[in-house]
Amino acid sequence: MTKKKDIEVLRVTHLRGPNIWTYRPVIEAWLDIGELENFPSNLLPGLFERLTAILPGLIVHRCGVGEHGGFLERLRDGTYAGHILEHVVLELQNLAGMKTGFGKTREIIPDSGLYKMAFRTRQEEVGRAALAAGRDLLMAMIEDQPYDLDATVAKLTDMVESLCLGPSTGNIVDAAGVRKIPFIRLTDGNLVQLGHGAAQRRIWTAETEHTSAIAEGIASDKDLTKTLLSSCGVPVPEGELVTSAGQAWEAAQDIGLPVVLKPYDGNHGRGVSLNLSTEADIAAAYHLAAEEGDSSSVIVERFIVGDEHRLLVVGRRMVAAASGESLWVHGDGKSTVVELCDTQINTDPRRGDTEEFPLGLVTPRTSGEIVLELQRQGLTPDSVPADGYKVLIQPNGNVAVDVTDKVHPEVAAMASLAARIVGLDIAGIDLVTSDITRPLHETGGAIIEVNASPGLLAHLKPAVGEPRNVGEAIVEHLFGEETGRMPIVGITGKHGTTVASRLIAWLLQISGKKTGLACADGLFVNGRELSRDGLGDWETGERLLLNKSVQAGVFESSARMILSEGLAYDKCAVGVVTDVSDFEELSEFHIDSADKLYSVLRSQVDVVLPSGVAVLNAADPQVVEMADLCDGDVIFYGVDEQLAAIAAHRQEDKRVVFLRADCIVMAEGSTEVASLPLSPLVPPEAVLAAIAAGWALGLTPELIGAGLRTFEAAPKNTHH
Repeated sequence: MTKKKDIEVLRVTHLRGPNIWTYRPVIEAWLDIGELENFPSNLLPGLFERLTAILPGLIVHRCGVGEHGGFLERLRDGTYAGHILEHVVLELQNLAGMKTGFGKTREIIPDSGLYKMAFRTRQEEVGRAALAAGRDLLMAMIEDQPYDLDATVAKLTDMVESLCLGPSTGNIVDAAGVRKIPFIRLTDGNLVQLGHGAAQRRIWTAETEHTSAIAEGIASDKDLTKTLLSSCGVPVPEGELVTSAGQAWEAAQDIGLPVVLKPYDGNHGRGVSLNLSTEADIAAAYHLAAEEGDSSSVIVERFIVGDEHRLLVVGRRMVAAASGESLWVHGDGKSTVVELCDTQINTDPRRGDTEEFPLGLVTPRTSGEIVLELQRQGLTPDSVPADGYKVLIQPNGNVAVDVTDKVHPEVAAMASLAARIVGLDIAGIDLVTSDITRPLHETGGAIIEVNASPGLLAHLKPAVGEPRNVGEAIVEHLFGEETGRMPIVGITGKHGTTVASRLIAWLLQISGKKTGLACADGLFVNGRELSRDGLGDWETGERLLLNKSVQAGVFESSARMILSEGLAYDKCAVGVVTDVSDFEELSEFHIDSADKLYSVLRSQVDVVLPSGVAVLNAADPQVVEMADLCDGDVIFYGVDEQLAAIAAHRQEDKRVVFLRADCIVMAEGSTEVASLPLSPLVPPEAVLAAIAAGWALGLTPELIGAGLRTFEAAPKNTHH
């Protein structure tokens, strides 16, 4: 036992899939709170006041009370350290920008001081760090010691920003979640798989698997892009490609002053200088553009009067638009341009140097475009403008004002056309016009750039105007009416699960689907065994979800796997539970009764989709109880048609599978749909479970019968 008034973390497990706590990944911590078992919060003087002072956000935690302030009510009335730690850890994650709300704490053994605590986390390393920090913070509050919350939140925030999905990718993933499309993060960055197996799509922020490398190459070649757009009737500014400052001045005179200079192969507006009219300015702008690009080639083009706009095109339509505004500072006769930018521009809470901010910080000393703009006004970053003197810092420096609802339909159509000409499925179209509510031919506006992998933050968090859920449009573009799901069958229990899972996979395979199987015998795709490479159960199962050729999957999951890792998938079309038995093997998890094992195995039924089916053994009373937990339909199976659950189910005109003599009967209510011969080579309960699962998947009795006749029980015979 730990010392008085201390919390010891005994074990920390990241449950990566659905588990005994919830459908989503959690961190499970085993705690020994020692003598604090004798000191609930109402017996710890000052704890309530200190904890609510340092973490005022705890007031929104609903807890078991189910309402605003629920946790504080429990804290005031008296609750134990494990439960308090749960809420402290959740609040630390929230303060770090990783919003989470789910947590549960349960005592392992009554009056022992031993607890299991689970809390939702979106990233394992952040969650583990929040747990350690939360323990230290809570102990400091219990012992009335100082605690540096700001330093902790800063550290956790840095971890969130470096380890979690960026806001653009996160918005797409969240939009997929609304449609119940699962996701798997493929790297530490923003490469994400949406959906499973053959139904999956991949994204990399605003790039998708449909984004053509050829189109990206065209978009990065500004001169080629303009040529293609112009040939299709899209208005673009006249321009010329040059390779020296002298050529740039000559081209500018031919085109007509003022002009714009930009890198030939640049992106995101870097190295672009606007409204240039003198030879000196054009020479300086040339060198800036050449430095920003990957070559000495620079584009000189006609300057178009108006504001810059960014139109986001997804698929064949414009889904969001933002306009730019010029950035100015006003001199006070005392401050330098750098200081004026810091006090008049960078204090805007919308500005920052991470992706979380819709606007970037303005840094005159390190921005070549700003230095050049200041030079044209006879200034440097260290100049002190006179009191009241207005200094232009950046023309079109704030492309973050939402104008989606103002865009003229012809302008939107032109932007969509530009994306299709280049070949991009998602594109950021930059155009300049004096009035976005009028067609470009009326304003003299033009499209100046087509960008691959466009930034989404200006639309998700505009500086001014209504946010646009562009992730929803991207998910719609990728999936249409599809769900991103393949048929998944999950099976758990102790007896006959392996042979049943193999028979289910065989039935799916002969139905024409390329079928993956993860079971105790190994990992198979269409009967061919794959190398396991020493992977654990969870990773083995995930390999099927990642495999683009797999059209259906069958997963055997033991109680031990559910307890130690969680299920490999988020939801399934069919969940099979064979029995609740042999809890003795799970004593290390403090599973010491059939009721506790029931709470583990019910996870298989909890994840059945509303459109899915639970297949349950009618001979096991605890398995029968799981029927009430299923969001979808239920098929009972059993060797005896007189079993109470089967008889009651038939009375309700529902489906059952049972044994009669040497035949397997598939019945719906009083109607006997089919009678199939029983194979002597396979345990009857396993055959019944597999037939019920095949029926749940929509397979016909004829196909199921053919599968029974051709299935070979020995594992070696599944190698084809």
